This record gives sequence, structure tokens and C-alpha cells, in this order.
Amino acid sequence: MLGTFQQSHLRIEVEAPAKTIHDSLLRPARLSQWVAQRLPGGLPEQLQPGLTFTSWLGPVAIKHQVEIVQPNCLRLLLSGGIDGYHEWYWGEHWVQSRLEGISMLPLALGQTINLLRLREFLRRQL
Repeated sequence: MLGTFQQSHLRIEVEAPAKTIHDSLLRPARLSQWVAQRLPGGLPEQLQPGLTFTSWLGPVAIKHQVEIVQPNCLRLLLSGGIDGYHEWYWGEHWVQSRLEGISMLPLALGQTINLLRLREFLRRQL
């Protein structure tokens, strides 16, 4: 993989309960409404460990393997446009994202944009 090793850890406050955040991260129908990547069709109702899918950020393919799904945690192993992982943690009125990997993409910028899009999406849900 070409690129540089990058890591970014961000946490934001949101005006949403943990259940709404949970559904917005783990249910592809809701996830596709705010995430910057294009998700494939045919995903199950909820992400489950072992599920593999490919999203697209413009012409860049990013393969995701769902490694961990817990009531307040999601961990995705990434390959292709990003070789690394993305972890999500959440609770009442907060979301935390940890992204590490090798990529030519500006990961911290993309992560910031996604968190802002998520916060706006959650705001509209209330």
C-alpha cells in the first residue's frame, strides 16, 4: 500500500441518545444517509461481525470487514484505499471515532467531515 501511516482520534458531543447513535452507525439504511462514502446495496438490516463490503469514496474503493459489534462499539478492518481500522464508540450524547491506517487519502480530514455529517444527521432526527 502506498501512502503514509496516519492516526486520528476525535470525540464530539451530539444531541442524540445512545440508541439513535447506535442505529445511525449499525443500520446501513441510516448509515448511507450521512456517511461520505457510497455504500453497496444489499447489505443486511444491521452490521454483524464477519460481514464484508466495499464502499467508494469517489474512485477509491475501501473494503470493510466488520470485526466487532457491541452495544456501544463498532470496529471495522479496512483495506484497499485505506489499510488499517476504524473504531466507533458512543454513549448518551457523545460519539468517538478512532481511525488508523496507511493511505494517500487525508484521513483526519475525512474523519472530521464524517463526524460533522453524523452530528447534523442526528440533529435532524430529533
